Amino acid sequence: MTAAQLGFYGCLICHYVTECAPGTTDMRCRRCGALLHRRKPNSIGRTWALLLTGYLLYIPANVLPVMHTGSLFSTQSDTIMSGIVYLWTSGSWYLAAVVFIASIFVPAAKLAVLTFLVISVQRRSTWGPLDRTKMYRVVEFIGRWSMLDIFVVTILVALVRLQSLATISVGLGAVAFGAVVVLTMVAAGQFDPRLIWDPQADAHSFRDNTHGHS
Repeated sequence: MTAAQLGFYGCLICHYVTECAPGTTDMRCRRCGALLHRRKPNSIGRTWALLLTGYLLYIPANVLPVMHTGSLFSTQSDTIMSGIVYLWTSGSWYLAAVVFIASIFVPAAKLAVLTFLVISVQRRSTWGPLDRTKMYRVVEFIGRWSMLDIFVVTILVALVRLQSLATISVGLGAVAFGAVVVLTMVAAGQFDPRLIWDPQADAHSFRDNTHGHS
């Protein structure tokens, strides 16, 4: 038995739990007055829209230059991967690993995990709801620190070999990368993890009703 089946609704704004009478259409939070919903409205559709946009921007984030370095003698454009290669070949393999994990692996992993969760909810899968909930919590926790990915990109600026009178400008890759970080954070916020447990509750209710009639 879930809280929603018992008539308890959690406010998405202040997180206050309100008991609503059966058949009530205009349910509002007793604390802040916000409109209550059993589940986040259009959670799946909004999450898909954000994820697809994140996938599209993930490509230019890693292909386009994140910075342009110029001097009196030469100019250079660096992508995230070229920065990783430079750090690795210059002997800073540990920094190269940090940049790769934070800027390449983590955003891709967040997109993949959220995609898996959305597809499993759409297919009303009953597999491992606790495991999937833990996966969501990990993604949500990492999302709080996603801006560290942007900070890691700035390390490339600090560690690149600058010549005299050099200048640095941000490339479109950094803009796309920042957009991917924000989109994954918002997508995790739009996804409703309670949807993971709904098929499980429906299956229990069906079995209970079947046993009751028998």
